[in-house]
Amino acid sequence: MTQTTSARTSNTKLSVLPLETPTLGDRSYVVHDGQVAFVVDPQRDIDRVLELLEHHRVRLTHVFETHIHNDYVTGGLALARRTGATYMVNGDDDVSFDRTPVRDGQIVQVGDRMRVTAVATPGHTYTHLSYVLHDQQVGEQVAVFSGGSLLYGATGRPDLLGADHTHQLVRLQHASAHELATKLPESAELYPTHGFGSFCSATQSDATASTIGQEKISNPVLTQDEETYVRELLAGLGAYPAYYAHMAPANAAGPSEPDLSPPTPADPDEVRRRIEAGEWVVDLRNRTLFAAGHVPGSLNFGVDGGFATYLGWLIEWGTPLTLLGETADDVATAQRELVRIGIDRPAAAATGRPEDWTSHDLASFPTATFADLAQVRHHRPVTVLDVRRADEYAAARIEGAINIPIHELPRRLADVPAGEVWVHCAGGYRASVAASLLDAAGHPLVAIDDSFDNARKVGLHLVGPDS
Repeated sequence: MTQTTSARTSNTKLSVLPLETPTLGDRSYVVHDGQVAFVVDPQRDIDRVLELLEHHRVRLTHVFETHIHNDYVTGGLALARRTGATYMVNGDDDVSFDRTPVRDGQIVQVGDRMRVTAVATPGHTYTHLSYVLHDQQVGEQVAVFSGGSLLYGATGRPDLLGADHTHQLVRLQHASAHELATKLPESAELYPTHGFGSFCSATQSDATASTIGQEKISNPVLTQDEETYVRELLAGLGAYPAYYAHMAPANAAGPSEPDLSPPTPADPDEVRRRIEAGEWVVDLRNRTLFAAGHVPGSLNFGVDGGFATYLGWLIEWGTPLTLLGETADDVATAQRELVRIGIDRPAAAATGRPEDWTSHDLASFPTATFADLAQVRHHRPVTVLDVRRADEYAAARIEGAINIPIHELPRRLADVPAGEVWVHCAGGYRASVAASLLDAAGHPLVAIDDSFDNARKVGLHLVGPDS
């Protein structure tokens, strides 16, 4: 679910401890000198930060936000209140809570060794700040915490504030990246918040560490002229999760510490009542188990994949949610993922096997590979439903396949043709989500659980500019 690793800035003994949230593609950071610490962009579940502080026996004095986040609910305010740390938020941000305002050029002393300077880096948002760490013991700028500005091989996307602002923000993003590259030594370590699979990143990179010097020779924002960067970045932007619309308002309001206590248990009768009432009952098991047998009308968002991203993207905000998991740990994992995007309390939960969750017969549907699809198409016509994003579909698609991106499917079920539907994505996770939606709506279907890379290998004819 979450990995904690440690790293050290070059030539110093200051410790930078990334807290990874791979399911959302983000990192938070705990930085300390052995005695005092500061935190940058903490996630909502602050117990992870508190455990890290306790493990390293350091006292938290400051919490820094690079921006009002669009992809997760912050734990900054709750963490500051719990520890007594000073909460540093851009003074130009309109928020509903008390914070210590920080602005471009302001220097914050953290303990005896660490000096943090705020640098205005608009582009991801207008009020975005990066934070440069200066180690006074060695007299060097050793790191920059760049939030959604300069990322590994990319930049944060500039379109989250709406189309009216995108063209201005993308040019500000280019200027901000060059500001950091000019101000900082090439040896300075780069620590972004986004860029590890987050939809807040304009593009993706496989890099897990970098420096300003490395970015100067590899990052398009620093190697391309402004017009080329703007043109190519805007052309490559795709859809982003619908729940993002709720994140900035929640963060500006000041999120509380989450309640991660177990939900109310649900018996089979309650599970059925909730499904019949139009609520979402979500099966957290992996897609193979779900296809083999599940509660009729339940939906499959396996906690082993992009659970929070896709559930948050597809669900109508405010819909009561019941979780079905094999174990209490699975339900707890799902709860933790959900509070990070502002879905605070499930209506109910149940654990065990699907036979424990219903008094009726289980539903099921077949799964197959792309090789199976190739064989079937020799014998009879079937509808092929591609639920990848529109940009993925445009790049390469099975001839004759129709495209309804997964995030559009709940409101476009009526667009799915009658008859047998073979549904696929790039790897199987989104196809299983789609299959559960189709199954709940009564469509006969086959879920393709296979890598799209195999489609051409088995003789399926692909079309598209890159096919």
